[in-house]
Amino acid sequence: MLQRRTFLAAGTAGLLTLAAPRILRAETPLRVGDQRGNARAVMQAAGVLKEIEHRITWSEFPAAAPLVEALNADAIDTGLVGDAPFTFGAAAGVPIKAIAATREGGEGLAILVPKNSPAQSFADLRGKRIATGRGSIGHQLILAALEHAGWPQDAVEFVFLLPSDAKAAYSSGAVEAWSTWEPYVSQEEVLAGSRAVVDSGALKMARLSFQAAREDAIKARRPELADFVRRLAAARAWANDNIPSYANTWAGLMNIPEPVAQRWFERARTRVVPIDDAVVRDEQWNIDLYTRAKLVRRPVKAADILDRSFNDAIQAGLKAS
Repeated sequence: MLQRRTFLAAGTAGLLTLAAPRILRAETPLRVGDQRGNARAVMQAAGVLKEIEHRITWSEFPAAAPLVEALNADAIDTGLVGDAPFTFGAAAGVPIKAIAATREGGEGLAILVPKNSPAQSFADLRGKRIATGRGSIGHQLILAALEHAGWPQDAVEFVFLLPSDAKAAYSSGAVEAWSTWEPYVSQEEVLAGSRAVVDSGALKMARLSFQAAREDAIKARRPELADFVRRLAAARAWANDNIPSYANTWAGLMNIPEPVAQRWFERARTRVVPIDDAVVRDEQWNIDLYTRAKLVRRPVKAADILDRSFNDAIQAGLKAS
């Protein structure tokens, strides 16, 4: 029923038509990792999966870190992850490269405090407990905020938890703040009145995520991966042009109030972009941040872990939208 509802909602805004040659049927489906309400939801809503749904096996993960672990274990071929977990994984030797990037607004990555918290800025969190995921983009945000303030890493207490546990700790007062991402930021702001004391936009951080793929999959399944990123690029562009329709569909699929989705999509404007010089530069900034924090201990060059060979497929998807 939910799937039918998705296509009906998408139909009211106009399904995308991707005029491209059909790819050959693979012997086994492309194994795609996703986080709840992310790539699969937008691609279904945009109508770009109906021809290839049977050629994809989806696996859902609670956060990016276990998705990267699945890539390392050869349990999936590709998946969308934030720049922080991608960087940590690549630096640790996971055999992956980024084949596409996404950019979005900076307010959706934030350090939150409850509405009644006395904290008004990041400076008020010195010595306090902040929940986030180890190696996540929330972890990255705390590191950037510490560096911006000129504080050492032990100026705050990191409490590393998966999102569901972090939310429970935050809601119960076991931690004073939560460094997290969407849709958790919008959900907490809209439904609980939480406040952001700092976000990635204020720190001028590049809000990147990457479609990561195993190196062996890039060699063996290039046509399928190219087709996938082409469709993902078109779907994201469709969503930005149809935010009310997409917010309504997404809220129904995820059983989350529509104002949460509306707030997230309006300010994020997530778009798939080719891996260009600007993406390489911003990813090197991430690597250098972790190197200074002594969390990446071997030399890593962004250009070595970013694959530009799928850029034509991404551009084709953007034109199709």
